[in-house]
Amino acid sequence: MPHGTNSAATEPGRPAAPATGGVKEQRVTKQRLAVSAALDELDDFVSTQELYRLMQNKGISVSLATSYRILQSLADDGLIDVLRNGEGEAVYRRCAVTGHHHHLLCRNCGKAVEVEAPAVETWAARTASEHGFTEVAHTVEIFGLCPECTAKKAAGKL
Repeated sequence: MPHGTNSAATEPGRPAAPATGGVKEQRVTKQRLAVSAALDELDDFVSTQELYRLMQNKGISVSLATSYRILQSLADDGLIDVLRNGEGEAVYRRCAVTGHHHHLLCRNCGKAVEVEAPAVETWAARTASEHGFTEVAHTVEIFGLCPECTAKKAAGKL
């Protein structure tokens, strides 16, 4: 997919990026809209292969390679979150929170909860400063069992 093409259209439900915001606008293609729409239907993080399978099951024709490129492009543009799951695989999700945030992830069912963590932000800035680092970024993901899976485990059903 060409990068940096001039198009005023954006993903459904997403505001247009400002022209001077440093984000390259993407050409809106049928495949990009299909991947974006498929993400909109999901609540939890999904791998590229899982999303590809879901689209194939619905008769949506987007190649796996194109799906990878589109998801990476959406992540680069800040339209979706990407993180590594417990197995190290990249997973993606359209997040409700538009600013910097972190996630609690259930390692059993995949449920994700978005959390803000001001204490983490303060700690990261202080630690970087103490060591002379600038232009710092960080990612914090907390893995565990959600309340439902904890209850199932306690009941011997997990």
